[in-house]
Amino acid sequence: MRFVSFYRGDGRLVPGFIDDRRPGEPCVVDVTLTGNDAWAAALPADMLSWVEMDLTALAARLRECRYADAARIPLSRARLAAPLPRPGKIVGAAFNYHDALKERGMAPPASPVIFIKSGRTVIGPDEPVRLAADVGNVTYEAELAVVIGRTALRIDAAQAPAHIAGYLTLNDVSASDMVRADKAFVRGKNQPTFCPCGPWIATPDEVATPGALDVTLRLDGTVRQAGNTADLVFGIAALIAHASTQMPLDPGDIIATGTPAGVAASHQPAAWLRPGSAMIAEVQGLGALRNPIVASDS
Repeated sequence: MRFVSFYRGDGRLVPGFIDDRRPGEPCVVDVTLTGNDAWAAALPADMLSWVEMDLTALAARLRECRYADAARIPLSRARLAAPLPRPGKIVGAAFNYHDALKERGMAPPASPVIFIKSGRTVIGPDEPVRLAADVGNVTYEAELAVVIGRTALRIDAAQAPAHIAGYLTLNDVSASDMVRADKAFVRGKNQPTFCPCGPWIATPDEVATPGALDVTLRLDGTVRQAGNTADLVFGIAALIAHASTQMPLDPGDIIATGTPAGVAASHQPAAWLRPGSAMIAEVQGLGALRNPIVASDS
């Protein structure tokens, strides 16, 4: 199942799911409406609570429920937010694609290189990435991301799949000048709006081969990144296991698996983000994540 967070007509942000079982356009189902199955209508009204309940088990139950016609919103008309609007934390992986390392003339690291990105950086589809005047050069970074569904601490790679709630597309927007100046990721990765996520979370049964998904980034219609998760240095399970040895992973945390070759600095001329542009990050089967770029005072 594909899970979303979206704004109702009254402006309330609620969780829901995409139903594509009927002919025609898929619909976002608002389970909170009166007139739906009573069990569904009584569910908590936030995605983090749903993740904590186990999305796969929840999906099976939601498929059995009945919904009022008014609960179905055509997907093209739904105003989607980030599926997890405020994750506890995002754990990012640096230097984790062979093609990106080759592009930079670097050898693969001996173990995963990870950093923390604040949940407060998250925005959703079509929300603007805001560039402050003093932020310097900023790049896009399209990535496959994993949502943690169960607490994980010092687990091994064989245990990791059981801790995955689902997958989504993430754009790890980064202030490259800050990262370079600081020789650290904290400031450059944690500017407001620097973590677009979405458009949905897909449960593991929807993603047959997470280790072989195309990852692309288009900037103003031009393909800037075109990679595949088969090129990861450390696979998804290895990243989760490693992160769990460094800190507890909680339900609703996100693991971003790294970005392929083609970041802004690799192009001639460099393809830095500029106000007035728009980018689309896409992971195969997980939807297109579009975000415009604006100046922070606009």
